[in-house]
Amino acid sequence: MAELDGAWEVKRVGGALPPLVGVRKEISGTSGSTKIGPLACMPFDVVGQSLRYRPPFQAFVDVLEPAGDEFHGSATFRGREFGKFEMRRIQPWEVFEMASDQVKEQLVKHIDEAYAMEQNVLRMLDGMIKTTDDPEIKEELRHHKLETERHAERMKERLEAHSATPSMVKEAGGIAAALMKSVLDLTRGESAGRNARDGYATEHLEIASYQLLERVAQQAGDEETAEAARENRKDEEAMAKKLDAHWDKFAQLSLKEDGVTA
Repeated sequence: MAELDGAWEVKRVGGALPPLVGVRKEISGTSGSTKIGPLACMPFDVVGQSLRYRPPFQAFVDVLEPAGDEFHGSATFRGREFGKFEMRRIQPWEVFEMASDQVKEQLVKHIDEAYAMEQNVLRMLDGMIKTTDDPEIKEELRHHKLETERHAERMKERLEAHSATPSMVKEAGGIAAALMKSVLDLTRGESAGRNARDGYATEHLEIASYQLLERVAQQAGDEETAEAARENRKDEEAMAKKLDAHWDKFAQLSLKEDGVTA
């Protein structure tokens, strides 16, 4: 039905339906889906004034009745009504605002992850500094620790700009988990070789993370966060180049630690 085409906000009226906060229906021609936020939850076919859900939800059917510019609906299971709802058409500008809010929500998650990543890097650098004997390399690590502290502060400031605070739950997975593995590796032998390997890998993880953060920030129209990501990435790229210039020394130190003379 052409009058059903578009996006609809769904509001619970009564019965056994849940609150339906953030639920909407998107309909085009003879098909559509019920969504929660950006997630497509239940696809359906439009048959007359009923929405017939596809397997494995085929026992559910929403029966609609026009009510001015809106629709009243009855949620049924195997032909028996178990709840009532209303559908209000979402205007195009509202759809744009919803999409914009979702992008900003994702941006905050990326900033939060970057902040947690830098906190893990700080711990890793502490371990590297303690287990590195070469004065030149130790000094470069100390300098990069100062840079990393600035990186973390930038990310914290960008979170605060979005009225958010650091959520350290990010430390439990993803990039942070990979970085924590590097911290644990520092307790083993061959410090120079492992420090170099883990440091080099970590720099490129950070570079990739800030590349992504910059693009998400641009999509969200947040140029300040995009610039902060670029500034942080510039330091990571410089550190990666420094490490890249020392592989011969890392190899010699690694062999020396094991009592091997090349």
